[in-house]
Amino acid sequence: MILAAEEYNPVMPHLAEVIIGLIAFLLLLWVLRKFVVPRFEKLYEERAAKIEGGIEKAEKAQAEAEKALEQYKAQLAEARTEAAKIRDDARLEAEQIKAELRAEAEQESARIVAQGEAQLQAQRAQIVAELRAELGQNSVALASRIVGESLEDEARRRGTVDRFLAELDAGANGAGARN
Repeated sequence: MILAAEEYNPVMPHLAEVIIGLIAFLLLLWVLRKFVVPRFEKLYEERAAKIEGGIEKAEKAQAEAEKALEQYKAQLAEARTEAAKIRDDARLEAEQIKAELRAEAEQESARIVAQGEAQLQAQRAQIVAELRAELGQNSVALASRIVGESLEDEARRRGTVDRFLAELDAGANGAGARN
């Protein structure tokens, strides 16, 4: 019995166990290679394709975003340029309107001044005519008192008044010319 105990080594397996283990391992290896590895390869390729497609999509999206950004910047620059042009045009138009209004105001002012001067000339002429008539009546009344005869005749009175005023004007012009 001691011999039987010596023959059994727990570290060394029996040959039948090694052969069964080897067959089971080869069977497992064949199942893995036949069914599992192709499935893993297929999943790996699908994921790799998805990742590459995602990267391509991301690159395309980034390129489109950059293109859109450039277009936006160009449109913004164009809008700013157009706004500056509109602002400048508005300023020029405002200056033109201001100049036109100023010219119209000056014309209106000149017209009002001319109208006022014309009214003054008309009033002056009217006042001079009234003063001549009144001065003529006073002169005729004074002369008739001095002379003692009646100067009631209208034509005579006007001739006398006109002659008297002409002599006054001639005297005033001569005195004004000497000064």
